Amino acid sequence: MSKMIVNARINGEDHELYTDPHRTLLEVVRDTIGLTGTKEGCGTGDCGACTVLLDGKPVNSCLVLAPEVDGQEVTTIEGLASEGRLHPVQQAFVSESGLQCGICTPGMVMSAVALLRRNPEPTETEIRYAIAGNLCRCTGYDKIVRAIEAAAGSVH
Repeated sequence: MSKMIVNARINGEDHELYTDPHRTLLEVVRDTIGLTGTKEGCGTGDCGACTVLLDGKPVNSCLVLAPEVDGQEVTTIEGLASEGRLHPVQQAFVSESGLQCGICTPGMVMSAVALLRRNPEPTETEIRYAIAGNLCRCTGYDKIVRAIEAAAGSVH
């Protein structure tokens, strides 16, 4: 197969990517651009560790082929912090101890940001539903839910 040119806006920067059509968004973000905050947990879309925002919606980047993002905006965990300050959801995860090993954390944060942008004051049930596609083997989810509740109302 021949390589393709993919133009995408990633974390606010325009990128022209020369890539094989079978490469995933996860591979391009990590290996080509060097943004290693997005994690590969399973490679099959089951764990949510690789969640990024594609035009504002959470997607498993291991299931999205790089050519599919042509002309779209991608936000990774690195794209949330601004001017040296953590995003409110990132800060809440730290303050509320909503992380342990860190593998699931970027995906959890991205799913939480997407939720809070569309629903600034979600119920606990809505939070748990929004992160249902993100698996965590360390925390038991309660501290993650508390972190998202703590960040509610602070995301724009």
